[in-house]
Amino acid sequence: MGGVQHETNVFAPYRAEFSVFEQRDEWPPLCGGAQMLDNVHGMNLPVTGAIERLAALGHEIVPLIWCSATPSAHVTEEAFERISALMLEALRDSSNIDGVLLDLHGAMVCSHVADGDGELLRRIRGAVGDDTPVIGCLDLHANISDQMVAQASALEVYRTYPHIDMSDTGSRAADLLDLLLRHKISRFPFNAIRRTEFLIPPIWGCTLVDPARAIYEHLRERIRGEIAGVSLACGFPLSDVPEAGPALVAYGFDKTAVNATADSLLAEIEARESEFRGRLYGPEEAVSEAIRLSCDACGPVMLADSQDNPGGGGPGDTTEILRALVTQEAQDAVVGILNDSQAAEKAHSAGTGALVNISLGGKSGYPGSLSFDTEFRVLGLSDGRFSATGPMLAGAAMDLGPTALLQVGGVRIVVGSKAIQTMDQSMFRHLGIEPAQQNIIAIKSSIHFRNDFQQIAAAILPVAAPGPVIVDLSTVPFKDPRLKRLTATS
Repeated sequence: MGGVQHETNVFAPYRAEFSVFEQRDEWPPLCGGAQMLDNVHGMNLPVTGAIERLAALGHEIVPLIWCSATPSAHVTEEAFERISALMLEALRDSSNIDGVLLDLHGAMVCSHVADGDGELLRRIRGAVGDDTPVIGCLDLHANISDQMVAQASALEVYRTYPHIDMSDTGSRAADLLDLLLRHKISRFPFNAIRRTEFLIPPIWGCTLVDPARAIYEHLRERIRGEIAGVSLACGFPLSDVPEAGPALVAYGFDKTAVNATADSLLAEIEARESEFRGRLYGPEEAVSEAIRLSCDACGPVMLADSQDNPGGGGPGDTTEILRALVTQEAQDAVVGILNDSQAAEKAHSAGTGALVNISLGGKSGYPGSLSFDTEFRVLGLSDGRFSATGPMLAGAAMDLGPTALLQVGGVRIVVGSKAIQTMDQSMFRHLGIEPAQQNIIAIKSSIHFRNDFQQIAAAILPVAAPGPVIVDLSTVPFKDPRLKRLTATS
């Protein structure tokens, strides 16, 4: 058992060095052996669900390594090679291995290897041979490559966005591994892969609403009889690799049934292509509408700063929504989590209650975004360490680095020291802000915040402020000719 998770947005401003895999954020830092088992215990992660399920089925767990890094641009060659070497070394040091289960993302692009997940699977397959089952868990936004399908015995993909079923996905993958072991085979006799002729911007693939909700419900119904598994990944176009985009895989014991299942699910997805759309607001328009709606709202109006979402590779430091809130004199508004370690350090030096001039945000240099320079009052300080409370992070030990709560006019800003997606109410509560009592919340997230905030939100407005998590794919400067073609025709 092991895992490496990274979602690569090649248009993001920073690359993933080895050091970021060693850091704790919402997930544990790089760990191996018994420490890996301790660090992932009780978490909503595929590796955790798989460990628990396989143990319950009577298997002995041999931990390899597990690590993740916040989405960014390419994983560096050094980082990939060091992590791969650690994984293979742990595997070589283990004896009597009957099967391998890996917790991957599926959209990792490295400086020297476009298909990072497929390359890791290839190396693992080379180490264990063709007679050993190798199962991969993938994120719903994986770009399933032909190499991944060829090297893995089966792939199991999340079915929810927000990803509240990560542990469940690991459990399903464990069942597939156990099934192969009981049949004493290393692969299912038949598999099928299908790809759509269009791309899905991640923000429009939320499974809380149709069309994604209905498609994934119907997917579950197809797993019966001779069909052992069916998975659909919506893809992550911003990886800009040849096989980016939606793809589905089916596994089973009857060739006709496997192909028919794959074909029918593909037909359903393609029939609903036009429904993967929605309205985006500009920052000024969104703030104006939020102020209007908040006058009569029971609960906060949420502004989803989707394009600066660190969960998709955004730096988390653009300030255009904040600027609009202050300019339009919004009251009882909160912004978070804005990534600026320098601003957080300055607030800590000034102390609670101080008035301090800060050049806030804009340090990533992303085009179209400037720092917000003004005098702020420091309302609160923290070390950024606390336990998450929502269903997706499920008690995870958070570490935002030194964190500050600043105020200007009627707007408060939670400033952390890391680029981290805001998807849990504890990120505000640990500084004394009760989200349900706010008029407006501007949040550095696309969809994942819905797992913990949707039940309190009066309205949710997706906002297109500057950032590399580009929603309108027709504006993306893709290098891959296939993605250019799909964007032009979709």
